[in-house]
Amino acid sequence: MIELYYWPTPNGHKITLLLEELGLPYIIKPVNIGKGEQFHPSFLSIAPNNRIPAIVDTQPAHGSAPLSLFESGAILLYLAEKTGRYLSSDPGVRADTLQWLFWQVGGLGPMLGQNHHFNRYATETIPYAIKRYVNETRRLYGVLDQRLADRPYIAGENYSIADMACYPWLISHEAQGMRLENFPNLWRWFEGIAARPATQRAYVRGEPYQKLSDLGSEQARRFLFGQNAA
Repeated sequence: MIELYYWPTPNGHKITLLLEELGLPYIIKPVNIGKGEQFHPSFLSIAPNNRIPAIVDTQPAHGSAPLSLFESGAILLYLAEKTGRYLSSDPGVRADTLQWLFWQVGGLGPMLGQNHHFNRYATETIPYAIKRYVNETRRLYGVLDQRLADRPYIAGENYSIADMACYPWLISHEAQGMRLENFPNLWRWFEGIAARPATQRAYVRGEPYQKLSDLGSEQARRFLFGQNAA
């Protein structure tokens, strides 16, 4: 059984996408980040960076003790290796998949996250920041569009954890100031993933929590954006 500590954010959706594809039994343990639940000691013992998602695998390989993991990229890699799916055993394809997974966690996610922040959550309008991150979002969309020009998926012929890492961040393309029709290869890829039954199941699993999620409130801003070392 996988215990998934989750809230319906792009990084949270990454893990439900993979778990639904794998058909692994899992239970969602919601962490309402707009109410500060990510700072509870019980959650910090699993995810010391106070971010979702995190998992506890109660039945890891070789019968060892339950294993906890935080960071979405590490969780995707762990589950893919645990099951032998969505990460090729071919060394070249595996390396290709991992470099695009790391591209997402190191570039696409953080830059689009800043786009979301300055366009949707900032309490003041800062034109320079908005322009900076919308332009970087457009550049990254272009990188992905070019990558998909001659292949159905990011790492080649087969759907992989690289695709699952990127897709949730593009759901909000309109709010990011992007039009998918301007990126035809990316648009084709996006529509194909959206149509997958596992994708649809993953987003249905998040709907009850989406209804409870208000990340634009003053309380949520304090928990999400007012942190310091203390």
